[in-house]
Amino acid sequence: MPDVTRTKHGRPVHHWRRDVVELAALFTAVAVADAVANMVGHGPDGPGLLVVSAVVLLATAGFHTWWARRHDHAPPPAPDTVARPPADAEQAGRATTTDDAVAPATATETTLWRMRTTVRDEPGSLAALCVTLAERRIDILSLQAHPLAEGTVDEFLLRAPADLAGAEITRSIARAGGTGTWIERADAHDLVDAPTRILGLATRTALDAAELPLALRHLLGRCTIRSLPAARTGTRGDESARPESIPVDGVLDGTVLKLKGPDGEVITVERPYLPFTPTEFARARALVELDTRLGPRIPRNQDVLTLPEGNSITVRRADTADIEAAKAMHERCSPATLDKRYHGPVHDADRYLNHLLSPRFGRTLAVRTASGRIVGIGHLLWDGDETEVALLVEDEWQRRGIGGQLLGRLVTMAVEAGCESVYAVTQASNTGMVAAMRGLDLPLDYQIEEGTLVITARLDATPVSSRLPYDHAQRP
Repeated sequence: MPDVTRTKHGRPVHHWRRDVVELAALFTAVAVADAVANMVGHGPDGPGLLVVSAVVLLATAGFHTWWARRHDHAPPPAPDTVARPPADAEQAGRATTTDDAVAPATATETTLWRMRTTVRDEPGSLAALCVTLAERRIDILSLQAHPLAEGTVDEFLLRAPADLAGAEITRSIARAGGTGTWIERADAHDLVDAPTRILGLATRTALDAAELPLALRHLLGRCTIRSLPAARTGTRGDESARPESIPVDGVLDGTVLKLKGPDGEVITVERPYLPFTPTEFARARALVELDTRLGPRIPRNQDVLTLPEGNSITVRRADTADIEAAKAMHERCSPATLDKRYHGPVHDADRYLNHLLSPRFGRTLAVRTASGRIVGIGHLLWDGDETEVALLVEDEWQRRGIGGQLLGRLVTMAVEAGCESVYAVTQASNTGMVAAMRGLDLPLDYQIEEGTLVITARLDATPVSSRLPYDHAQRP
């Protein structure tokens, strides 16, 4: 930094060393000029030396002019992927045309990709991948390395030109030494760094036990998660799922993870397209351990609704503590209502409640009257890669909008959980359920076979509202 730019107490600071150097340079220049003048004026070849010096200077000037015109030393124009610098910021000597001044730079459209590949654990292997990506004009937004015994798994978040297909990226990575490459489209949510995303998933799990399957799915990507209760594990044909065969720390077996749940159940995570890494296994195990330590828990907030006839009801989350109240509602329901809901023997309805009300397998909403009696239940059940919704409303409280209230709230939960669709299994004669699904104002798909109707609602549309026009709910 020049001395004149440094200040002390607001005033420029000058140093005597710089003045001495400048005076020495001046004296040296004068001495050299005097020597040259004496040599030219008193030497026998003085005039010839002046002529030769003039010719050399003219030749040098001419060569410099020719070189400058032949080679433009101005900085190269900005590439299409970045904005062009302002006209007044360009170096002097480069002509700025009118088109350059008024035409805005066109940024190339890009696409986000998530890519995972395995490279040899040796110096330079990762550098070769980075060079290959740079040659294809691909930006590396984030990188995670997962060391393995046979190599290193590198996970990238990439921004590539929109016209570059995923297959082309995979071929380029293969030429650079990457093996077992997997790639899929990403979105803006993947821009969140891994520690922040994991902390957010841990927070969701801590607040609600029903979040564990969703947190595992967001953590591990596209996978299928199943939870087998301890009472059913170890049955014939499922010897590997016996609780005693699963160690406390779980099992990592290629594309399958097996973890012990808090109630002795076995949580199985399958991802057929990509083996799990030890890092992913450790993260999943930490989430399950957090859920185990915190125990059963659900949010206790509730909505107070006023029905058209003036009756007030409350809607809140339910769990296994509400089993007795749910059984009492079963007793007040007619066999036809129970048959439409459970599609099986009516006397077996109570056996399903332990599973349905457990927050480990989904979320349940219960509708209660002012006296505390449950008159309606709605379930949002995690079913592998899919999500099921189911409703049961007591006969005397049907056709009052309760089913629509429950369904709207369940679908809103599914949207917030990132589900792509929900489906309902009912009978073709169950006009109430069909009307409730149509009232969501979402794209619906219908499949019917032997009297069983499956209605699937796609959630890629605008999230539905969970309130009806007459709803004046209050949150206590």
